[in-house]
Amino acid sequence: MAAKATTRIFTDVNYLRYLAFFFFLSCHLTSGAGGTWKLLLPNVGISAMHSQLLHNDRVIMYDRTNFGPSNISLPHGACRQSPNDAVSKTDCTAHSIEYNVALNSIRPLTVQSNTWCSSGGVTPDGTLLQTGGSRDGERKTRLFAPCDDDSCDWTEVDNGLATARWYASNHVLPDGRQIIIGGRDQFNYEFFPKTNAPNLYALPFLTQTTDPGQENNLYPYVFLNTDGNLFIFANNRAILLNYATNTVVKTYPEIPGGDPRSYPSTGSAVLLPIKNLVLEVLVCGGAPKGSYLLAFNSKTFIKALDTCARININDPNPQWAVEKMPRARVMGDMTLLPDGHVLLINGGSSGTAAWELGREPVFNPDIYHPDRPVGSRFEPQNPNAIPRMYHSTATLLRDGRVIVGGSNPHAYYNFTGVLFPTELSLEAFSPSYLESKYSSLRPVIMDPMPQTTINYGQILRLRFTVQGRVKTPVKVNMVYPSFNTHSFSMNQRLLVLDHVLFSRIGFSSTYEVRVRTPSSVNLAPPGYYMVFVVNQDIPSEGVWVRLE
Repeated sequence: MAAKATTRIFTDVNYLRYLAFFFFLSCHLTSGAGGTWKLLLPNVGISAMHSQLLHNDRVIMYDRTNFGPSNISLPHGACRQSPNDAVSKTDCTAHSIEYNVALNSIRPLTVQSNTWCSSGGVTPDGTLLQTGGSRDGERKTRLFAPCDDDSCDWTEVDNGLATARWYASNHVLPDGRQIIIGGRDQFNYEFFPKTNAPNLYALPFLTQTTDPGQENNLYPYVFLNTDGNLFIFANNRAILLNYATNTVVKTYPEIPGGDPRSYPSTGSAVLLPIKNLVLEVLVCGGAPKGSYLLAFNSKTFIKALDTCARININDPNPQWAVEKMPRARVMGDMTLLPDGHVLLINGGSSGTAAWELGREPVFNPDIYHPDRPVGSRFEPQNPNAIPRMYHSTATLLRDGRVIVGGSNPHAYYNFTGVLFPTELSLEAFSPSYLESKYSSLRPVIMDPMPQTTINYGQILRLRFTVQGRVKTPVKVNMVYPSFNTHSFSMNQRLLVLDHVLFSRIGFSSTYEVRVRTPSSVNLAPPGYYMVFVVNQDIPSEGVWVRLE
């Protein structure tokens, strides 16, 4: 009964705070700022620490099992027995949910072991693979196969990993497997499904990038290169790894200044939209050297980094180019939008990640325009009302919105008497391309039909309607759905497809664009993608296709 009362008080206070803030915004919107915010649900029952969109437009979210009771019960009166849990030896509440985008509703899911600070990604058939966690979950793998009848739930594999994985990163490989890299005290990598024993490969780079007493190299940023090798960034520098032979192919320089940008001095990173086979990585935010120890030992919260660093990873002499952000940001998220721009969202402007160590919430998102000149790439956006600090998430939806959830910088659920209460709410940020004034420019895809299978190196024909003016070239972008946690979206990838032909169908408002699908699995791993048609920077809703 007490738990229910806590939920009600939290929900009412949160909702009133949200309404009051937006009343303020109606008179104080930043000049030139864009984007709008909407509270989707004031209470989803858990704090969304991890998030993954699936190809049936459901989003799987979860936190951890040893927080204590959540605010949503397990289905059918079920309870989980966990005799070693310090808080809840019998827990009848859920720590994972499925969010139905179309219905704006949730249902509880069941995880049997601790998923705290874990990693994941979707397999080529669309199943969510989740790896590791803490304590009884540290060597588990978990699978969630999507369904439309609400019958599906998590399945768990004991000892699915060769070693404990906590704060690791995953990436989908060209053959459909996933590589799991690093984690606390794990300077190695492995594969799922398992390869031949021992399935454990040393990675000295992770030892070299560890700062004593701080780490600063957890949740490394990992991206697949067009040559099949992996770009791996940790702390303040990167390597290109041939994971098949366990050979470092290239060593990249430190980012100028040498400040750390990996957990707990958490920045974020994206692989910028891929076009003409050019691959550039953008790393933004983080914390100055020593920030974590100062915050942890003396509660001194240093201003976060206000810079981004960008590099062409295949340049013969790759160098980082540093540019200023509109504001300092630590624990921020970076999300590729369907128009090819990058959304920076969430986080604080001082301190670091980890419990109670972040300060000064950043309410304003920023949009980064990769193709603009340096100095004019950032566009501030309208602020939200809710601090999204440590353990927040941001996930792109097929309709072009970005859902934002989570924020729990505490060891347990804590709604009162703290600087940043545990957040159970779910919001949506709508970039300005969703404004009604652009509706006449917005393409509506008629063909291909959803869930169509496409093949590599083929011509893909898309038919779409536009009620207003169409300006060529019309772009076609493919986006891989990413697994988001701890300010990094694993497997995030956007490809700008090469044009072959564009035409109008008679004198109607129907058009056809023909593009070439990715030429290889190195360029685009197999699996489900969202395909968008973009007219004058206004994207359509996406349509799911399966690339194989």
